Amino acid sequence: MLPATRRQRIVELIQEKKSATVTEMAERFHITPETIRRDLKVLEKEGQLLRTHGGAFIQSGVENLVDTKLRMDIYIPQKTKIAKIARQFVQNGDTIFLDNSTTDFYIARELREMRITVVTNSLPIIQELAGCDSIHLVCIGGSYSRRENAFNGMLTTDVLGQLYFDKCFISCRSVSIENGLTESTEEWCAIRKVAIQRSRYTYLAADFSKFDQNSFAKVGDLSSIDAIITDSPLDPRWHQAMDAIGCRVYDGTGGKGGQTD
Repeated sequence: MLPATRRQRIVELIQEKKSATVTEMAERFHITPETIRRDLKVLEKEGQLLRTHGGAFIQSGVENLVDTKLRMDIYIPQKTKIAKIARQFVQNGDTIFLDNSTTDFYIARELREMRITVVTNSLPIIQELAGCDSIHLVCIGGSYSRRENAFNGMLTTDVLGQLYFDKCFISCRSVSIENGLTESTEEWCAIRKVAIQRSRYTYLAADFSKFDQNSFAKVGDLSSIDAIITDSPLDPRWHQAMDAIGCRVYDGTGGKGGQTD
């Protein structure tokens, strides 16, 4: 197969699946991982996809769920910055919910030394906090998703619906002023909806790539959250919209919008 033809088929595969690992593509096209990595480098330069350490993904389309193993390795400085900001809103004694987003995994790392209760459906967060003596860890089970490395489904939402949280930190696949918080699938959307309903304060933890985009299923309006925590300054129109509904914005630059504590 000619390199140009192979690269086109790589693009078609990732457009269909939204993400793919190097190993998966090497097996499919019967070539070495090194060749795949060279192809991905070329395609990234052409603006056709985004590379990670273990594969590649695209962010277009409303059904755009990207494999969590790939998401864990992208935008690490941005997620770390968000996690450090989020840390200031958690006090010892709090009961919090962390969802299965990779951003919340980095928040969990920031909270390892605190005396809090953490409820989560994320297996990486469970593994990260399992050895922390000061943290009361509550694991929400259900149907296990290998792609998300987390639990979802009726059992997950039923258990969440019986609990209450001081604060929840959620992410989402996309967020826009017009359509609020949206997710790639109904299953992950349902978990975030319940978490918002059961929490006294809700913080949206979202890096710059999530804004002004729309995904398949609606989680809720922007009025359903109390604050946005992000890594980069938002456009002034975002601050105007958030001020109008009393939602604060924290981006690490000292800027805040809205009036909610």
